[in-house]
Amino acid sequence: MKLNKLLLLVLFVFFGSAVFAQSSSAELKRQKEALQRKIDLLQKNAAKAANNKKLTLTQIRSINTKIGLMQSKISVINSEIKNLDVQIHENTNTVHTLKGQLGQLKKEYANMIRFAQRNRGSYDKMMFIFASSDFNQAYKRIKYLQQFGQYRKKQADYISGKQKDLNYKIVVLDKNLKEKSNLLHEQEDVKNKLGKDKSAQSQVLNKFSKEERTYRQDLEVSRKRQAQLDREIRAAIARDIARDLAIAKKKAEDEQRAAAAKAKAENKPIPVAKVPSSGNYIAPTPESAKLSSGFEGNRGSLPWPVAAGNITERFGVHTVGQAKYTNDGVTIETTENATVRAVFNGKVTRVINSYNRVVILINHGQYYTVYQNLKSASVSVGDNVTTKQAIGVVANSEDTPQMQFQIFRGAAAQNPESWISNR
Repeated sequence: MKLNKLLLLVLFVFFGSAVFAQSSSAELKRQKEALQRKIDLLQKNAAKAANNKKLTLTQIRSINTKIGLMQSKISVINSEIKNLDVQIHENTNTVHTLKGQLGQLKKEYANMIRFAQRNRGSYDKMMFIFASSDFNQAYKRIKYLQQFGQYRKKQADYISGKQKDLNYKIVVLDKNLKEKSNLLHEQEDVKNKLGKDKSAQSQVLNKFSKEERTYRQDLEVSRKRQAQLDREIRAAIARDIARDLAIAKKKAEDEQRAAAAKAKAENKPIPVAKVPSSGNYIAPTPESAKLSSGFEGNRGSLPWPVAAGNITERFGVHTVGQAKYTNDGVTIETTENATVRAVFNGKVTRVINSYNRVVILINHGQYYTVYQNLKSASVSVGDNVTTKQAIGVVANSEDTPQMQFQIFRGAAAQNPESWISNR
């Protein structure tokens, strides 16, 4: 009985670990495929921009992003190989165990057959039964012969089953070894490509260093334009906040006057109402409060503003040569003429045209999402939009399709990467 329980426990642990390994392998494969799609997108855009003889900041960011993605892919392949090594080790041990069990079973079965052959002449079945002293003993001998025959058949079937298990595990083990060999070749291929990209990165940075003055001038022009646009965006948000605050103040003052009049009529102390201060942003309606709550509830799972893309520049302060600048959002490199989508339900509050590009602001209660570098908009101010609704088409910047995506809580810029899904 204890042996059976132990066998069941071993089987449970073995099959449980096999299922976990399969699940882990499937997830690693999914991650690797997703990384490869991102790498392919960057490579495709780089090929289109290859005719541009002038080095651009976009090219530098794309190369850096591609190198990071390839390093991530190598890490995923390493995890796949480690996962396979565990499976190979487990399956090798299982094959050895099954071979040992099968050998022991065959040995025991052979002894059983030899015993039956030696005693077949001396103990003829019928004589064995008729030699019984009474009916009860004869019945027991019949049952014994039946059980002995059934046990032999059961052992033969058990041996056959063990042989099938062994053959299956050998096939699985061979498959594991082939998969590992393929992964090692894939890893070597990615490492070779990574080496070439690092060499290209070194050449690009060297060129940038030699011509830094020219690039610094271009960067300064771009930075000033972006700073002007950011000021315009923040001013638009500030006007909305001031408007909502004024509404909230007026509502509080009206409630205060009504409460004072009622208290005076009832000869009671006049209550002191809390009037919103200019330092706070108050959602003036239940609808906008609900929208803010819904937006916050989807933190980390908001959809991307484009169906496919790579973040080539992250949120925060960046340094190029001696120049420093701040990105209030993230720069996303995407596909040619990609559709830009709203990341959450909201209302379009601004459609700004700046330097032949379109910027769209969408309000989500206390939050705003900003979509920059669009060549066209398919929504207008005052339109209500839903999650993933198309709002425009991305434009090219420096021969590369890319957009700027920002999230604000009031006037405070948020890091979009902590809000959108990690795909």
